[in-house]
Amino acid sequence: MTLSLVQYLLGVGSGALVGFVLGLVGGGGSILAVPLMVYLVGVRSPHVAIGTSAFAVAANAATGLVHHARAGNVKWRCAVLFAVAGVAGAAIGSTLGKAFDGQKLLFLFALVMIAVGILMLRRKASEGSAEVKLGRDNAGKLAAYGLGAGAFSGFFGIGGGFLIVPGLIAATGMAMINAVGSSLVAVTAFGLTTAANYALSGLVDWILAFTFIVGGLAGSLFGTRLARQLTRSKDRLTIVFAVLIFVVAAYMLWKSYAAAWG
Repeated sequence: MTLSLVQYLLGVGSGALVGFVLGLVGGGGSILAVPLMVYLVGVRSPHVAIGTSAFAVAANAATGLVHHARAGNVKWRCAVLFAVAGVAGAAIGSTLGKAFDGQKLLFLFALVMIAVGILMLRRKASEGSAEVKLGRDNAGKLAAYGLGAGAFSGFFGIGGGFLIVPGLIAATGMAMINAVGSSLVAVTAFGLTTAANYALSGLVDWILAFTFIVGGLAGSLFGTRLARQLTRSKDRLTIVFAVLIFVVAAYMLWKSYAAAWG
C-alpha cells in the first residue's frame, strides 16, 4: 500500500504525539501508536499498522535504553535473560497475530488499552532493591515471565512495558527505576522480533516507520523537558492520559466491532 505525502506527515505528527506522551508521563504512550496509524494516518491494514508500529516502538525504546544505561539503571544480566526468553514468545505471538483477523485483532487491542489505562491509574512506586543480581533463585522466574510477556507483546505488536516492568519486579524484587531501565532491553528485542516477523510477510511500511521514529524523537525531547517542570502534576497528567486511552479504546471498540461483525 502506497501512502500519500500528507499521510506520511501525519505519521510524523503521530510519532511526535507518542514520543511526547512517553516523555511526559512515562510508559504507556506507545499503546497509542497502532490506533494513530489506523485512524489518523489512514493505514488500511491493521496488520501493517501493527508491524510498522512494532519497529517504531523498538527504535524509541532503544533510544531510551541508551539514556538509562548511561545512568546505570539497567540490570543487564537479568534484562538479557528476560529478553532472550521473550524473543521466542514474541516470535510465536506475532505469527499468531498475523493469522488473526485484522479487525478482530483491533477489537482485542482496544480491550488491552483499557487494561493499560487501569494499570496506569493503579501503578504505585516500588522501593525494591538496587543490589539485585541474576542467580538460581530468579533465573527460572525471569525466563517464564519473559516468555509470557514476549508472546503477548508479539501478538498485539506493542512494547509491553506495562507487563515487563512488573514482571521484572516480581521475578527479582529489583527497584522500580532498575525495572524501567531494564525493561527497555526487552521492549527493543520484542519490537524488533515482531517487526521482522511481519516484514517477512511484507507487512511493514518502512518509510512510515522512520517518519514515526523521527517525530517520536522530537516529541520525546519536548515531553521530557516539560515533565521536569511539571513534576508535581505528574499524577494528574497520568490520570488525564489514562482517560484519553479509555476514549480512544472506546472508539476502537466501536469501529472494529462494526467492521468485524457489523
